[in-house]
Amino acid sequence: MTVRFPLATSSWDDAELAALQRVIASDRYSMGQEVARFEREFAAYTGSRFAVMVNSGSSANLVMVAALRYTQNKELRLEPGDEVIVPAVSWSTTFYPLHQYGLKMKFVDIDLDTLNYDLKALEEAVTDRTRAIMAVNLLGNPNDFDRIRAIIGERDIVLIEDNCESMGATFQGRQAGTFGVMGTYSSFFSHHISTMEGGLVVTDDEELYHVLLALRAHGWTRNLPKNNHVTGEKSDDPFEESFRFVLPGYNLRPLEMSGALGLEQLKKLPELIKGRQANGQRFVEAMRDHPVFRVQQETGNSSWFGFALIIRPEPGLTRRQVIDRFDELGFETRPIVSGNFTKNPVLQMMDHSLHGQMTNADNIDRNGFFIGNHHYDFSEAIDTVKAFRA
Repeated sequence: MTVRFPLATSSWDDAELAALQRVIASDRYSMGQEVARFEREFAAYTGSRFAVMVNSGSSANLVMVAALRYTQNKELRLEPGDEVIVPAVSWSTTFYPLHQYGLKMKFVDIDLDTLNYDLKALEEAVTDRTRAIMAVNLLGNPNDFDRIRAIIGERDIVLIEDNCESMGATFQGRQAGTFGVMGTYSSFFSHHISTMEGGLVVTDDEELYHVLLALRAHGWTRNLPKNNHVTGEKSDDPFEESFRFVLPGYNLRPLEMSGALGLEQLKKLPELIKGRQANGQRFVEAMRDHPVFRVQQETGNSSWFGFALIIRPEPGLTRRQVIDRFDELGFETRPIVSGNFTKNPVLQMMDHSLHGQMTNADNIDRNGFFIGNHHYDFSEAIDTVKAFRA
């Protein structure tokens, strides 16, 4: 097919190319000052004390969960066998780190309007065994964190956020990704900013920040400050500290090019989000009471990663029929993230339970798909979808 309406397009220009050349001229390609500066500026953008860049949003989720395993704060520490509530719809690497650290996942259905948690089901799913809730802000749409906090109440439950699809979204004037003790972001090509590959974790907790720094790079002490919450006080001898390993970490370090690109993309981010939100407003208005599709309802201020479309039962259309016609119209399409993730064979390998039926997740698994959104005017695509009929 001829692609008229792609899922993703570049927001780079000469500024990003110059940033790459700056790194080439420096002859420093591994993680260094470009990454460190981007971390500081991204933390400031989100209103967080700390940000740690890694090589992908998936790695950000991995190191976030790992940090909760190795923190010395008993109020935050997750132990193997602890129960973590997760939504039935998200990307695979929302779930994998939880499995890899021996945590038991309890899946909860989503709301068919917001595509985030069904909050009534979430409230019913929380028990005395619940140790953490993973909030996933889907396709740019933040969760209702007032409700989630009320559900948690005074209970000893850790809130973390997978915000990889929702950079720039806000709820009650606060950046999505900052409501939990940690939150993750992705800067993959198709996301709100692109550093080629990349991801970040933000937190206000200094001890978690230090744990993240060690876990990101081999579990060694080299990247920790002299006085830190992992080892206490480091030696002044750089040789002694060069290969000193204190946590079972990874190599998740980003490249300097990714940090340099992030600095340029971050300058553009407010306008990139503004463009996506303008398209989002046009889309919602155009699709109001559409006879074929229902669309995602905004919670707070979505950053509109893409436009979800769920086929209504009345027209009698199958998703295959609709997708084929969208192909003819020039749209790239994808399932709504994983669809109902609990239907994937990989779940047989994971310790998990289901809280009730995944009715709405099943609905989007059968009848849902999404199209792209962009930072530029996407009115032609929106008008084309608006005109679609059975």
